[in-house]
Amino acid sequence: MAHLLIIDLPGGNDTDLLQAAQQAGHRFSFLSSDLALYQRQPAVQACLQNAVACIEVPDFDLAQAEQQLRALHQRQPIEALLCLIDIRLKEAAHLAQRLGLRFLNPASAALLRDKHAVRQRLQQAGLAQPEFRSAGSTEELKQAVAELGLPVLIKPADGYGSQNIVVLRHEEDLEPWISPLECMLPSHAEYGLGVHASDQLLVERYMEGQFIGCDTLTRDGQHQLLGVNQKRMFAPPSFAIEGGCFTPGNHGYEAVQDYVFQALDAVGFDCGAAHVELILTAEGPRLVEINARLVGAKIPRLISLALGHSVHQDVIDLHLGRRSSSAPATGPRCVAVTRWVTATDVGVLEALTLPSWTEPGIRCVEVFAKPGDRVHPPFENADRLAYVMCTGASQREAEALAERFVADTRLKVQAAEAPTPA
Repeated sequence: MAHLLIIDLPGGNDTDLLQAAQQAGHRFSFLSSDLALYQRQPAVQACLQNAVACIEVPDFDLAQAEQQLRALHQRQPIEALLCLIDIRLKEAAHLAQRLGLRFLNPASAALLRDKHAVRQRLQQAGLAQPEFRSAGSTEELKQAVAELGLPVLIKPADGYGSQNIVVLRHEEDLEPWISPLECMLPSHAEYGLGVHASDQLLVERYMEGQFIGCDTLTRDGQHQLLGVNQKRMFAPPSFAIEGGCFTPGNHGYEAVQDYVFQALDAVGFDCGAAHVELILTAEGPRLVEINARLVGAKIPRLISLALGHSVHQDVIDLHLGRRSSSAPATGPRCVAVTRWVTATDVGVLEALTLPSWTEPGIRCVEVFAKPGDRVHPPFENADRLAYVMCTGASQREAEALAERFVADTRLKVQAAEAPTPA
């Protein structure tokens, strides 16, 4: 079978791609700027022990990475390159081009790491989207908010995973003792693996409506919509996603598919998986952002449950230039729902006890938090503690099962001590 090169892992610990490669009989090599990050995690290290080679390139120096990959390529020809994390997208595109492998073209990879540049490109293409501005300083940020007017959403132009997002809805949010505008820049934010934020912000009109994610595969510039995930958010001011419902195909979403394909064409998206987020506003679909990778947060498992086969294997086959070799499961496609478990109090987690159910609709359960972790109500996606994935013949059936499971999950949290008065 094929020899794959995989660059880093989503979340620093998501081994689903590695496991899909091995299940299909492929060999793989692994490239990172920090192998120790993975080697100190027993479950991840167990997967990496099966690698043809594990290559570490400090600071991910491109020249050194290319030199080492060429040497590996001569010994063991690399037939596909895969990268599912945003912060290595540009480097992955460069390396794939240098090795003659199928991947998103470098120009589009660079464009998609700058959300303001994407907005400009879509504006040039005449695609409807919210008003927007760019800000690289506190003064520019204040000016952008004043020009757009409230409500506005502010996020890093190179961010991902719903991190460091701010929404200003009311005039009170601009009062000096409340407003975050004075302290957003410089952010000193680090995205991991030594990558720091550019400190360029995108300021745009805040949109109301249904939040959805559209997952696509693109072969030689031809797009395929796998399905639509209706996302359910925790109550404001949180930006964390409580769960979602993935429905295969485009039935009822034909206008959404047209909009998504136009957006992908506008940014020159020619190869790979994409996760395109939209708001279904009263005026029609409007882009939130284009993520040039398979969706994260374990949602590929949800997609695979709904499709009846592994979407990771689909992505591998795509980069190998093959049609999907993964066989669909017996029976029709179904609706798949996920719900996340989160804390309701601030404190230290003592125990998290899941229901011991045996219903066939419960398809996947995973816990990330462990006793001793500090927990608090969800604000970002990183604050979620566990999840359940359920399938059913209808959205109502799958959602009811998932929500009962979460309701019966028990958390024991030791309350945080109140701060000592000054």
